Amino acid sequence: MAEIVRMPKLSDTMTDGVIAKWHKKVGDKVKSGELLADIETDKATMEFESFQDGVLLHIGVQEKQAVPVDSIIAILGKEGEDISSLITNSDLRIPNDKTTVSSLSDIQSDSKTSEIVNRTSELPAGVEVVRMPKLSDTMTDGVIEKWHKKVGDKVKSGELLADIATDKATMEFESFQDGVLIHIGVQEKQSIPVDSIIAILGKGGEDVNAILASISSATSKGSVAAVTDKTNVTSSEVEKSKTLAVSNNSAPITSNNSSDSRVKASPLAKALAKDKGIDISKVNGTGDNGRVTKSDIENYKPTQNTSSGSSKAVSSFVPGTEGFTDEPASQMRKVIAKRLLESTNGAPAFYLTIEVDMDNAMQSRNAINAIPDTKVSFNDLVIKACAAALSKHPKVNSSWMGDKIRTYSHVHIGVAVAVEDGLLVPVIRFADQKSLSQISAEVKDLGKRAKDKKLQPADWEGNTFTVSNLGMFGIDEFTSIINTPESCILSVGAIKQVPVVKNNQVVPGNVMKVTLACDHRTVDGATGAAFLQTLRTYLENPVTILA
Repeated sequence: MAEIVRMPKLSDTMTDGVIAKWHKKVGDKVKSGELLADIETDKATMEFESFQDGVLLHIGVQEKQAVPVDSIIAILGKEGEDISSLITNSDLRIPNDKTTVSSLSDIQSDSKTSEIVNRTSELPAGVEVVRMPKLSDTMTDGVIEKWHKKVGDKVKSGELLADIATDKATMEFESFQDGVLIHIGVQEKQSIPVDSIIAILGKGGEDVNAILASISSATSKGSVAAVTDKTNVTSSEVEKSKTLAVSNNSAPITSNNSSDSRVKASPLAKALAKDKGIDISKVNGTGDNGRVTKSDIENYKPTQNTSSGSSKAVSSFVPGTEGFTDEPASQMRKVIAKRLLESTNGAPAFYLTIEVDMDNAMQSRNAINAIPDTKVSFNDLVIKACAAALSKHPKVNSSWMGDKIRTYSHVHIGVAVAVEDGLLVPVIRFADQKSLSQISAEVKDLGKRAKDKKLQPADWEGNTFTVSNLGMFGIDEFTSIINTPESCILSVGAIKQVPVVKNNQVVPGNVMKVTLACDHRTVDGATGAAFLQTLRTYLENPVTILA
């Protein structure tokens, strides 16, 4: 699906941006982390990197042209993809569809600009307040995983300040201006609400207490709730991203001291190379004019310096002695707990279970996997069958919207993926229009990126139905909690060899149980049962969905 890239808001006073230079042209392939364009703001010229792979299908702004923040500047997608409808609606500056907004644009604020300008105007010249941005649709808090600078350090534009853990991934923050870090408002491993002050940059020597008091006073005057203490000031009406740029990476990164400043590389690539102990001058860059990107560092083979895994405390077992270990809940786990509790208390659910004869499915899978370079799983077959069944039963492909029921014409299937801290649900978009091999390849890619914490917001948003499979763990049957606002989620158990009756004879058979959890506000029992009957028909006769 095509992704719209919009002009990001890169400073508190920025209303327009100028494309100083395009580093790609229409038709070029673009990799995540590659330099897409240079954007000139009212404060500096910034390097703008792509946050997804794709082909540059459309350039909406010419070089040296100024356009307002949130204007469409480019569209990325698959080669030959029809984007005429997106271009037709390109006069709409404010995004209405979260699934078509670029990752960087997604974090820009829709707050009241006038309030922000009034607050910053009271700050001393050269002082910039850095706040916790909202980096995902479900994020309410963030954790500073690591500070790459300490109070008193000089910070250059493009240098990393911190790693921030959200409920979805760990993000890197870069500074968009030069200055001195004069205040850190939150310590490492500490959780803090979105919009809270995490740092202040200045010229050095400023009275931090006076600055915090000034911010608190401005917040009170603007009738915005604020909580002030010695280390933190919280505001609910501020820009989501001010002095920082965000990129996705799960590995902790240390700051770069410009020892490799002569090498053409992105700031993220330089920092990652330093952390891994890689001589960046020896890395072959795949970007423009040999520019080293983050992916080049991650894929660099000769290095033996790999970051160690997380060192979580493990309670030691001592016979006859009581003991326990407390471990802070991750942001992902907190959001999972909150969302599932909301779903359990809010959606009146009921459950329907059927058995599916998987003999033909097993034969079909074996035949498909006999083709060279092709390997599909039973879960891929289930996703394909669900997509086909949802097309025939649109009422299952729906959401309860409070005072109306929204029925989707598109089929976006979420696939539950277990990760270290909990569960992520990346989305197979337009699954009903994709072949089994396409679904298989996409599931593998999304699953790997989910475990590596490299998913982008567009990868986990917009699902209309979810499949959760625990069959590979030997679970015969289970129920799942509905991933609201979806109406249904399918729980897939293991394939078990059991005696079955065929042609009035007891013979060995392979049976799989699936359970559909339904929101009774949108889906009735008969509707859910009809969907499961169609699903069983497709799974027991895979040729009907592969034709």
